[in-house]
Amino acid sequence: MREMSVNLFISGLCLCLLQTSVSGLTFSLGNLTLFNVNFKTPTLLGRSVAVDSNVRIENDVDPNIQEDSNLNTYGLIHKYGYPAENHTVETDDGYILTLHRIARPGAIPVLLVHGLLDSSATWVMMGPNKGLAYLLYDQGYDVWMANVRGNTYSRKHVKYSTHHAKFWDFTFHEMGKHDIPSTIDYILNYTGVSQLHYVGHSQGTMVFWIMASERPEYMEKIILMQALAPVAFLKHCRSPVVNVLAEWHLSLILKMIGVHEFLPKNEFISMFNRIICDETTITKEICSNVIFLTTGFDKLQLNETMLPVIVGHSPAGASTKQMQHYGQLNRAGSFRQYDYGWLRNHWRYGTIEPPLYHLENVKAKVALYYGQNDWLAPPEDVEMLNSRLPNVVTKYLVEDEEFNHLDFIWGIDARALLWDRMLENMRFHENSVI
Repeated sequence: MREMSVNLFISGLCLCLLQTSVSGLTFSLGNLTLFNVNFKTPTLLGRSVAVDSNVRIENDVDPNIQEDSNLNTYGLIHKYGYPAENHTVETDDGYILTLHRIARPGAIPVLLVHGLLDSSATWVMMGPNKGLAYLLYDQGYDVWMANVRGNTYSRKHVKYSTHHAKFWDFTFHEMGKHDIPSTIDYILNYTGVSQLHYVGHSQGTMVFWIMASERPEYMEKIILMQALAPVAFLKHCRSPVVNVLAEWHLSLILKMIGVHEFLPKNEFISMFNRIICDETTITKEICSNVIFLTTGFDKLQLNETMLPVIVGHSPAGASTKQMQHYGQLNRAGSFRQYDYGWLRNHWRYGTIEPPLYHLENVKAKVALYYGQNDWLAPPEDVEMLNSRLPNVVTKYLVEDEEFNHLDFIWGIDARALLWDRMLENMRFHENSVI
């Protein structure tokens, strides 16, 4: 009941901030105008919308889109004729994670790790011709997709339910220390091989650096770590959403009032998202601008027809403590463990300040791919990360100047701009497989 009240409050607040007029719709936060939608006749994506006393909509939306927005990761893979499997991984601290697989027994395994508020669905939701997981399978790989604790597919614990505050007492630190090592061990034990490829996006790269820092023995199990939009330092982060979380301490406020889950995947949020982002509504333009506001603007790479599918699978949930940790990194400008305050830090770490992560322990081969228009992982922060990693074998700035944070996984031209290059790098380094 409390979570529903908070969701209603936040949604009501968002609606109150919408200022309407005859000619447009504006969303403002204080003195900052986040987006301004002019109601004019769009002609993109094969639809025509005339705005007058009656809204008339014609659209040629693929009937699969609505179905795909409701299918889970397994269902998406199975629907398009690929060999789908569900696997369950139990971490050493009791979390039960779901691992999805596009199975090719005997092939080299590839582990794909999603970003913040995301899930395994991100690698397949765009469909067989536009999903990185499908491409990797078609190129001969055994594809595994992780789900970290707290997201849509990993909401169980051997002792706690999601109604317990203790369940949500984690950040990306625990994901790197427990979730990813347990997932890697499961895949290697199941397939009988000694190494795998690792591909991480955003937070999926951060948890790899943390695993290396805290459990460096896992570096020997990696053929090549490919980091898409790599995140460690947030000093130059330009995302208004992240910066607001950092400056306003919103996640701390939510945690103090007992809201331990941040943007959960539930029916209310899903319904609200679908109303705003449905292809047949004028408010679809608002949805795409909110996404851009978080990640950077690149309208040409976002297939807006797929927005209902995107919001059908995200946000996939996170802990408020996790969001608080992001805000701390943004304020501190360093890559370090969670800050409990000087007294608890001293009790927990033996120091007043949280310890820095040991990036020098990232001994595995690393390929960094980054974008000039990425507000969450801007080039300045990626260069800072690159200078501290000991074994970067490739560093590539995507040639498209507008390429943003989500284009790495959802971009219309992602294969031509990036993925084919990734495949070449994978094959080049596979001679190290035992």
